[in-house]
Amino acid sequence: MLTLPAWSLPYIFAAVIVAFTALIAWIVGLVVRGAMGQSAPQVAQGARRLATVAVWVVGVLLAVQEIGISVDVLLVVLALVGVAAILACRQSLENFGAKYFSEVYTPFKVGDSIEVGPFAGKVIEINAISTVLLSSDDRLLAVPNSMILREGLVNVSPQAWKELTIPISVPGNRDIAPLENEVMKSLGKLRPRLDKRFPPVLTTRARTPQSTDLILTVMIRRPEDRDPLLAEVNKRVHAAIERTRMSVVPAPSPAPEAAPPS
Repeated sequence: MLTLPAWSLPYIFAAVIVAFTALIAWIVGLVVRGAMGQSAPQVAQGARRLATVAVWVVGVLLAVQEIGISVDVLLVVLALVGVAAILACRQSLENFGAKYFSEVYTPFKVGDSIEVGPFAGKVIEINAISTVLLSSDDRLLAVPNSMILREGLVNVSPQAWKELTIPISVPGNRDIAPLENEVMKSLGKLRPRLDKRFPPVLTTRARTPQSTDLILTVMIRRPEDRDPLLAEVNKRVHAAIERTRMSVVPAPSPAPEAAPPS
């Protein structure tokens, strides 16, 4: 009969804790994804990642404690580093977070004319820190993104209420063609509530090896349908992403070798 040495038991328990942590993190991710099915895909994905990271942090701390290492000092160091990082980057984080939420929930885009507090102009750029406006006298105005959420804005573009823009972020290896087909197919039943002159458009905003950022643009018929349609479109986009989750971009075939000279 195989007998394990006493010193190995804590490490075995730690490995079991890590395995259970992986299982719980997966279950929590599924629960968060289902609970936020009507939220914007980017928000749902961010919440899922945050919940998964939280579960892993707790699991790793329990595993470390099981081995016999005190986590008190580790927790204090992590807390101090986190507080210092937040204080050092508070303004940038505030503007970055405001840009993220304004992109999802605030109805304006590049090309719109907006008013934010004392500033007014045409939006020519939306970056991580500020929204750049071109004023009527051809001056550039950099409005901090946090100010947009704090002060509110007025979109003075004609019929700006008609347009819904839904940002979508998927892994970089995802094949976009099946996703586009699924999204457009899922929006078919919403056609009577949309402006027939402007069909939905899914465009690629940025693409990196890690992720692909898309924008779905939908034009609605009635202003009172804006919030219900936004929730319904988000739900359908989320379902389309899940249905095409396994589709990946095929790897390029290697170039044929040149024949040796005769």
